[in-house]
Amino acid sequence: MENIVNYVSSIVFIAGSWNLANGILHDVFVLKSEHGKQYDRNLLRLLMDGHLLMTCGIILMITSAGIGASFSQGYYVAGVALVSMIVYCFMIFPFLKSIATLLINSLALIILIISLIKK
Repeated sequence: MENIVNYVSSIVFIAGSWNLANGILHDVFVLKSEHGKQYDRNLLRLLMDGHLLMTCGIILMITSAGIGASFSQGYYVAGVALVSMIVYCFMIFPFLKSIATLLINSLALIILIISLIKK
């Protein structure tokens, strides 16, 4: 486990990259679908899902640099972003079983907490 904790900044960066890529793909597919043909509340709601993924992904990618430099704030901001992604995955679970996103963010959060405790 100690070897994994040494790579916490890389793990957070990977989780951020995953979220960013999924957010971009989500918005592209929403815009190409029937939902993207008409500008209405449903389209905005679907686009906000993608933007939430992208925003948390970018935050995680930025905070990974702070974690690598051992800044405490990086750990806390990344933790908040990871928790928000986990909550988001549980909220949409009845409609979309995004198990990979849930697992990646959960594992990153667990490793982040262990790393923060050992710090």
